Amino acid sequence: MPFEIVRNDLTKMDVDVIVNAANSGLKMGGGVCGAIFRAAGASELQAACKRIGGCKTGEAVITDGFNLNAKYIIHTPGPIWQGGTHHEAALLNDCYLNSLKLARAHQCESIAFPFISTGIYGYPKEEALQIAVSAISSFLMNHDMLVYLVVFDKSSFGLSKKLFTSINEYINEHYVEESEITFSRKREEPYLLDSEQEEEVIEYFAEAQYELELVDLLDQLDETFSDRLLRLIDEKGMTDVDTYKRANIDRRLFSKIRKEDDYTPKKKTAVAFAIALQLSLEETNQLLEAAGYTLSRSSKFDVIIEFFIQQANFNIHEINEALFTFDQPLLGA
Repeated sequence: MPFEIVRNDLTKMDVDVIVNAANSGLKMGGGVCGAIFRAAGASELQAACKRIGGCKTGEAVITDGFNLNAKYIIHTPGPIWQGGTHHEAALLNDCYLNSLKLARAHQCESIAFPFISTGIYGYPKEEALQIAVSAISSFLMNHDMLVYLVVFDKSSFGLSKKLFTSINEYINEHYVEESEITFSRKREEPYLLDSEQEEEVIEYFAEAQYELELVDLLDQLDETFSDRLLRLIDEKGMTDVDTYKRANIDRRLFSKIRKEDDYTPKKKTAVAFAIALQLSLEETNQLLEAAGYTLSRSSKFDVIIEFFIQQANFNIHEINEALFTFDQPLLGA
């Protein structure tokens, strides 16, 4: 199942389990921890945590969700930032992996994480984001689970400043407003016939027997999206599992695409497969055309996708980080 970055209130997520950025004493704190305790029912949750006793940094324990939509709460204490010299990266990575393993042990199919350690614990957001994405994506390569990384607002998000600047410059250089495209097309339009002239031309081609029968047009249809996608998977030497996981696509959706020859995906889904298969810009447009789409300079989403393809950067989670930052739909389904 896929991994999504969402802007939401963690306590309102409708998932099997939410993760609490806890303290080692498992006591009600501030920030995310305090919000979870209040939403779950502070007295009941504190009593459950007291029975557990505590939890070491990087490890994870589980309680009921009480008044939350989530059935469970996983509590994991993140590391306090001390300059990066006290195994903070390894401990933060453990927070995510141990939480995911514990969720899987309790048959959870969906989980929502906060941005662990980036609040009062002071972990640099850019590095914390890289660790979170790396840990979650590596887990999902071997297991099925719907994983959310929940951020309250974009100011708490950690996209690389260098990457943000590069993308922003690329958008400014290549993005064209729809009005500009319309104006340009109008200037390039050929001479238009009036209604009488149109009738004469139609009559001429009909008499010259140049009119194609509908059946002939249908016989000339290109391969469907499903056919083209499956052919590309074979040509690239990839497996179905590798493809849908790298595309951040749910296994059940991929199964539907494989079974339904005339399946038409959403554009973000088609683009996700292009990224998973590491297609060139030309190949990407060919795959999109099979689904009735194309990349356009009048769409910021499309320009950002083009930027990553031109850079030969096919890390779908890094692309989604950028799309999230620029308020665009995320890849996958």
